[in-house]
Amino acid sequence: MKTLIAVVIGVIIGAGVVLFLGTDNPVATLQETEERDTQEMQEPGDALQEVGEQARQTWDATLEALQLRAEDIQEELAEDGQIIRRRARDFGKATVDAAMDTRTTGIITAKLAADQDLSVFDISVSTTGGRVTLSGTVESPELIGKATALALQTDGVREVVSNIQVE
Repeated sequence: MKTLIAVVIGVIIGAGVVLFLGTDNPVATLQETEERDTQEMQEPGDALQEVGEQARQTWDATLEALQLRAEDIQEELAEDGQIIRRRARDFGKATVDAAMDTRTTGIITAKLAADQDLSVFDISVSTTGGRVTLSGTVESPELIGKATALALQTDGVREVVSNIQVE
């Protein structure tokens, strides 16, 4: 079940990144989004219905893409007696992964900058495929743990490798 949820979230995020990167003028798109959001705030009932409809359409598209509609499941159960799905890797994976990795690195760097005990100048962060690598130096082993915990508590992080050394 967690895998299905992760796939759905990945598809939604991937679609958003592709839509954003696919526009000719991201600033205009941002302005249009802000105007739409302002209108939606004026009409909360309509906005809520629209968001619900968009979520339903996204969910339906996800189920169809993963061949998990009721018809697909019934057909496969009749043929094989079981349902097997592997995590899809080809939904614009390279673009989505690069965007997510960049976002994750930025969030962790911001967390390090906001922390009084840690220095963004002493710790470097890199992310590849949800795997975060921390490098640099700190004053104590406790700060290694703190930096690692900050990274682990970030969405999109699946693993943290700390190469941080104590000065």
